[in-house]
Amino acid sequence: MPRAKGKDRPLRKRDRVVATVDLPGVPEGSTGKVKLVNGLFRPGSWMRYWVFFDNGVQLGSVGADKLVRADRWETYKAERARRAEEGAAEAARAAERPADAPAGGDGAAGGGNAESGAAASRVPAHLLERSKSRRQALGQG
Repeated sequence: MPRAKGKDRPLRKRDRVVATVDLPGVPEGSTGKVKLVNGLFRPGSWMRYWVFFDNGVQLGSVGADKLVRADRWETYKAERARRAEEGAAEAARAAERPADAPAGGDGAAGGGNAESGAAASRVPAHLLERSKSRRQALGQG
C-alpha cells in the first residue's frame, strides 16, 4: 500500500512537530521530534506519540490533536485564529437575538408542560409528572 503524502498523512517516527497547546513542561509552540508512534492504526483511530522536545522534556502518550508538523505550524495558527473569529462572530449574532425568541423550534418540546420544566428539556411531560408524584409519595419534595 502506498504511503499517504502531504498534509493528510499521520505523523511518523522522526517527524519534527510543534505542540499546539501547553503540555506538562512544554509550552505551546515548542518544537520536538516524534520518537515512537503508538496506538490503533485504523482510520479514525486512537494514535499516541512519544515526543522528545527540544527543551529536554520527553512526553509519552501525546495525542495527535495536540501536535502539528513543524512545516504546518504557521498554517495551523492562521486557521485557528480564523475559527476563533468565526466563533466570536457567531456568539455576537446569538447575543443580538431577542431573549424571548426560541433558539430552535417552537418551544413545545416534550409536550409543552412549561410549569414542570418540560419546555426546557426533552423529557416527555408524563415522565416528569410521574417522577414528581413519586418524589411526593416518598416525602422528598
